[in-house]
Amino acid sequence: MDNSLHGRTAVITGGTRGVGAGIAQAFADAGAHVIVCARRPPELPLPKTEFAELDVRDAEAVRCFFADLPGLDVLVNNAGGAPHRPLAPTDAGHHVRVLELNLVAPLTVSLAAYEHLRRARGSIVMIGSVSGSRPSPGTAAYGAAKAGLESLARSMAVEWAPDVRVNTVVPGMVRTERSHLHYGDDDGVAAVARTVPLGRLAEPRDIGAAAVFLASDAAAYISGAGLLVHGGGERPAFLDAAGVAGVAGATTPDKEK
Repeated sequence: MDNSLHGRTAVITGGTRGVGAGIAQAFADAGAHVIVCARRPPELPLPKTEFAELDVRDAEAVRCFFADLPGLDVLVNNAGGAPHRPLAPTDAGHHVRVLELNLVAPLTVSLAAYEHLRRARGSIVMIGSVSGSRPSPGTAAYGAAKAGLESLARSMAVEWAPDVRVNTVVPGMVRTERSHLHYGDDDGVAAVARTVPLGRLAEPRDIGAAAVFLASDAAAYISGAGLLVHGGGERPAFLDAAGVAGVAGATTPDKEK
């Protein structure tokens, strides 16, 4: 199983910090020539990568950027995110902007990169989220966008086969330099980590490793797939409500007599 990406060029959108930086570093470590795109350069240099300023919401700038590239083998659509914003008090325009960044922009970038990828028989890796398959209160538009992104990837995988493989990495909770905005201080992060079956949040390198795998020849027959990287998911709330200490041996409600 060959995870090497030597001799291949990869573009990582939003790759200057957090999960994106972890993905960029993983691709560089796998031997790829890595171009990181974002609106602003990284605060700290990312080893073995080059930076290109690009706002993925600017369709014309995106088209020009890819038109100027000599070639491309892998595209990772990572740029995204959303502030905590309940639905009702906010006008629809704020939520539309979240959809534009997390769903429309990956489509724009993928279309601009398509000819390069078709010629190279390359690969697209979307970075989704478990928010796309479960309720996402406070970030509902983000969850909807990520659900749409995974659906888009599955359709791309069929339309663009056999020339371009398209897959989605579906991360759960990831520990980054901005985790405190979501989970609070160190005690809050530790408490949240205890809800994950594997006992910790993901690190950016975990998401990077999954993206490298899907882009590599080791995944040559994988397309249209969603790879969950969530540490086993979330412990069912009813277990804690019922005071059940562990999953093993627990009786599920539909089997109770």
